[in-house]
Amino acid sequence: MREERVGQDKAAQKRRNAYLVMLLFCLAGMLAFGDRAEAASPYAANGRLSVSKGKIVNSKGKSFVIKGVSTHGLAWYPEYVNKEAFKTLRDTWGVNTIRLAMYTADYNGYCTGGSQKNLKKKIDQGVKYATDLGMYVIIDWHILSDGNPLTYKKQAKQFFQEIARKYSGYGNVMYEICNEPNGRGGSWKNIKSYAKDIIKTIRSVNKNAIIIVGTPTWSQDVDKAQADPVTGYKNIAYAFHFYAGTHKSGLRSKLEKAVKKGLPVIVTEFGISEASGGGKADTAEGNRWMKLLDQYGIGRVCWNLSNKNETSALLKSSCKKKSGWKASDLSASGKWLVQAYTGKPPASGSGGTGNGSSGSSSTGNGQSLSRTSAGKVKLHASLTRVNSWKSGGKYYTQYKLVLKNTGSKTSSRWQVSVKLKQSFSVSDKWCGSFVRKEKTLTIKPLEWNKKIKKNGTAELGFVVKSAKAQTISSILITAS
Repeated sequence: MREERVGQDKAAQKRRNAYLVMLLFCLAGMLAFGDRAEAASPYAANGRLSVSKGKIVNSKGKSFVIKGVSTHGLAWYPEYVNKEAFKTLRDTWGVNTIRLAMYTADYNGYCTGGSQKNLKKKIDQGVKYATDLGMYVIIDWHILSDGNPLTYKKQAKQFFQEIARKYSGYGNVMYEICNEPNGRGGSWKNIKSYAKDIIKTIRSVNKNAIIIVGTPTWSQDVDKAQADPVTGYKNIAYAFHFYAGTHKSGLRSKLEKAVKKGLPVIVTEFGISEASGGGKADTAEGNRWMKLLDQYGIGRVCWNLSNKNETSALLKSSCKKKSGWKASDLSASGKWLVQAYTGKPPASGSGGTGNGSSGSSSTGNGQSLSRTSAGKVKLHASLTRVNSWKSGGKYYTQYKLVLKNTGSKTSSRWQVSVKLKQSFSVSDKWCGSFVRKEKTLTIKPLEWNKKIKKNGTAELGFVVKSAKAQTISSILITAS
């Protein structure tokens, strides 16, 4: 009997050992894959995306609609690149894609004095968080004031060779190689020349990732890309941008014609504000855009995840949370987006603590001054403080300058003088020529925006750095 019990005990021990081994394997698998093993995650369900017959498709060849949110500039609002923020977007906003917007020439731009090391580190964090959550990610070379993509082509080649090699094994990473070409240098001829070199660079280290090519006029002229597309490579798509407060049926018609002719398009940036980022949130026009995108299964990425004091920001400027947002934390744009992506209004309850990590604070109180030029040419200038923050003991203030021709004659020359109350230096600028003398900033046009026709507008912007909080003293405009 004793020997029989010993045999039974040994058999039971073997069963226990086998169970423990199985349990260890399960635990190891859970630890190894973490959130990547979530069956419900976008990437787990769809795998690597590709371009087929003018559509974005999943690994099974079925149409896939990108529903994304873009960060603001990584140097502007780095604090929103955190895992809990991305998880909130995925789980409560219906977002499957994160766009990491890295400015090339504007505030702390990659090519104009920004910390390349820190920017690449922030990209790495963003890719890691998105990958862990089973989300797709677009790495965006965010051309804006440097409208000609050829301006920093050398830096772009170096960047994409390094980044594309680093993430060559990531099936969820896509590359947007020129955000918004614009001005005379942003012609399709220049874009296509640039794109051929950058695509070749990426393909030398990464054969399959989707590459998104910008189009002329702030990525609106998809018709020009459709008429003369980049050839010789697979998985190439084209960027299209719209802001519902400004862009309406005419631009929708342009997009629809290009898509009907087979051009693969991704709307890598859109909003329901005006093109400036401000103005009224036009939800009715936004709904018309969504109807068109849904009709053709076109992917879309909304601008932007921040609490910047402007209409396009998805969070209220008073919101300090970095994740777990509830309805009361969202701007009109944010509430509309959640409804558009999920089919239901945002929940009133919080999705988390939302403490996150804090970076520079954003306040911005919208101080504005305006003046109309004297003489036969009537050019109205409106200068608005759209954002302000403190960093390193200094105050940074961002201004937007909008010029509108309210007269009947074309303005061929103009100049704006802005006097500020505090001494300052110009930290960043775009779409104009800026000269500082003491407390006055003189602003002149570039070659491509010096003429403003009847009812036409021009938008410029700049950031000043000062020892104290900044305010506008006066503004003066001359035009002829």
